[in-house]
Amino acid sequence: VNGRPVRDKLILGAVRTAYSDYLPRDRHPVVALFVTLDPQEVDANVHPAKTEVRFRNAGLVRTLIVHALKEGLAREGKRSAANNDGAAIASFRPAFAPRVDWDWQRSPAYPVAGLPVFDGSAATAFAEPGQAAFDVGAPAADVRFQEAADLLDRPLGAARTQIHETYIVSQTRDGLIVVDQHAAHERIVYERLKASLARNGVQRQILLIPEIVELDEATVERLVARENELASFGLAIESFGPGAIVVRETPSLLGKTDAGSLLRDLAEHMAEWDEALPLERRLMHVAATMACHGSVRAGRRLKPEEMNALLREMEDTPNSGQCNHGRPTYVELKLADIERLFGRR
Repeated sequence: VNGRPVRDKLILGAVRTAYSDYLPRDRHPVVALFVTLDPQEVDANVHPAKTEVRFRNAGLVRTLIVHALKEGLAREGKRSAANNDGAAIASFRPAFAPRVDWDWQRSPAYPVAGLPVFDGSAATAFAEPGQAAFDVGAPAADVRFQEAADLLDRPLGAARTQIHETYIVSQTRDGLIVVDQHAAHERIVYERLKASLARNGVQRQILLIPEIVELDEATVERLVARENELASFGLAIESFGPGAIVVRETPSLLGKTDAGSLLRDLAEHMAEWDEALPLERRLMHVAATMACHGSVRAGRRLKPEEMNALLREMEDTPNSGQCNHGRPTYVELKLADIERLFGRR
């Protein structure tokens, strides 16, 4: 602060808040933060060693730090959160088997004394009669191939295949990208929920038949106590006796969802909340849990158009390089790195 190293809980809290959407639980950012302000706005005489300060307008300072960090992080949002270091590349290098000398006399194809040798003459009996020449004409233009080629210039390229029904492999002009479909879609749904909340609230879908979820009494009390917060995200619940909750509405963004599983996960996360946790952070925790339930699961087979649609949504979504838990949503392998794997460089 004004060129002096300090320890300040307000600044630490602001940094944690700004990074909360980017880091996994129990991980902490490494930050060099420089705060410059009018000396009249800060009291540096709180501690004899002057390692602590007191801001005249603490709320304003916290808001400025949070917004500045979030803005900087958002600019990097579409970049992969994982880098290809030398060790990762080296793990792809093939291990060459030792050379084994070939003895032609031990080859299975070597004639065996006393047995007839096949000369191929009998195979002519199975030959098909000659066919008239067939003119296939000029090849038709492959529209889909052309469309895919046009996508190569996009940041996340054109989807080529899906492996293990979990990862999308796309091609760019200078390499390839592997996308974790669940992590990527989870971030997309999360950002949509946050945007909806900031506008007019999350749209709801009314269940034709309300779903009754049986839970223990402590869990029911925990959820009902946060009924208004859940309602802001489109989840309408009511107590249904001491050991059950009735779900009447769910967020439209989630589509068809398992209400019981969602409520149990929400209750589990709520049990870990500090009572002093700000409302904004509690709401973001709810959004993150809902996003996990409303996203494409690993193990789901996607069509080419679905894979490309997911890539395009990632390109248009802030912070798409990381999922809600701070893990990378995709990794990139440059063509130069691939060529090194095969000894071309």
